[in-house]
Amino acid sequence: MGDYEKFISLINSKLGIDLALYKEAQMKRRLTSLRSKRRYNDFESYFRALDKDDELLKEFVDRITINVSEFYRNPKRWDVLRDTILPMITKENSSITIWSAACSTGEEPYTLAMLMKEYFPQVSAKIIATDIDINALSKAKEGVYNEQALKDLPTPLKKKYFTFENMLYKVSPSLKSGIIFKQHNLLKDAYPKDVHLIVCRNVLIYFTDTAKNEIYQNFSKSLHKDGVLFVGSTEQIFNPDRYDFKLLDTFFYGKQN
Repeated sequence: MGDYEKFISLINSKLGIDLALYKEAQMKRRLTSLRSKRRYNDFESYFRALDKDDELLKEFVDRITINVSEFYRNPKRWDVLRDTILPMITKENSSITIWSAACSTGEEPYTLAMLMKEYFPQVSAKIIATDIDINALSKAKEGVYNEQALKDLPTPLKKKYFTFENMLYKVSPSLKSGIIFKQHNLLKDAYPKDVHLIVCRNVLIYFTDTAKNEIYQNFSKSLHKDGVLFVGSTEQIFNPDRYDFKLLDTFFYGKQN
């Protein structure tokens, strides 16, 4: 077994994160860069250091989990969600469950909460927000963001749901109260059931085809009979019927019955 292969086996044993399911070239390049930055010549010595140093381990986890997010990222897609997808879902359901999978630092679930409060106040919405990275979840729960994160958010929503203090934007308690944040590994843990909307964007591009196939199968099983999956702009599903999906709009897939 090579140095890198042994390393990812040890990481799986320690953290329960199987790096073999991520695209090897990208992940190995990212970790080699981080290892070299910390002046370790091989993965064996790097793992020994990670095993003893919590700060080094935290940095490692931050690097392998890709935490890039913004409010209202790709605004036109959110407009489709607001104007077409959510009206379709809520027409038959006065109470819905929304899952923001791989939610990173929380911009996505807070955007979902704003949409529901603003445009579907008559609907009871349970929002589950999950991520594998406990540090990202801590930031999400805190709900404090810089100007860049809010650059695409409509101004009325920014004024209504945030307070501006010390050059930072703080999420209002009314948004926080409707969201359940918890740790979840898409490649290992059980999925929620009867979910009406799953939002998982710009995450699966980092996984192998085998891992993506498993995740899409699990998403399909997780969805309510008339549920919808909303994916990222680089994650078009080329054979949606393979997972009992049908294309509803660009990057939106409905469950087929």
